[in-house]
Amino acid sequence: MKDLVVTRRRRQAPLVTPNSLGAEARKDLSAALNQVLADVFALYLKTKNFHWHMWGPLFPSYHALLDEQSSQLLAMTDALAERVRKLGGSTLHSIGHIARLQRLADNDADLVQPSGMLAELCDDNQRLADWLRAVHELCDEHGDVASASLLENWLDETEQRAWFLFECGRT
Repeated sequence: MKDLVVTRRRRQAPLVTPNSLGAEARKDLSAALNQVLADVFALYLKTKNFHWHMWGPLFPSYHALLDEQSSQLLAMTDALAERVRKLGGSTLHSIGHIARLQRLADNDADLVQPSGMLAELCDDNQRLADWLRAVHELCDEHGDVASASLLENWLDETEQRAWFLFECGRT
């Protein structure tokens, strides 16, 4: 009987992941990382969409580049969500939740020139880099070294994506 009571209590207990960060830090960091997660999902979908709709004489190269970049972005989403959970936060629950939090604009155009795709993705990656830096500063304020470390790697990857897109877009 006692085991049954303990089990019921655990099922009803709020999610509180143990760590040494305070409640305010966990709340601030979870919110900031969730917003970045929404932006990364949006950028993943846009990159994958442009990958599917790439065309022109450099199609094979651009198609492969965008496939590689979209895979890198998708890998970021799982690590971001897991970091939010490690902080004791709740992650995004739906496409609608992502849409409410994302800051990057969607592109629903029927036809986008390859140069336009590259330029738009370059700009979006530069914006993401700026937001990653801002969240890194928040991590520093709260002493969250683990999140800051992850952000440093993602920032490097994001700057590399922007650099490659910029170079591909030169005429």
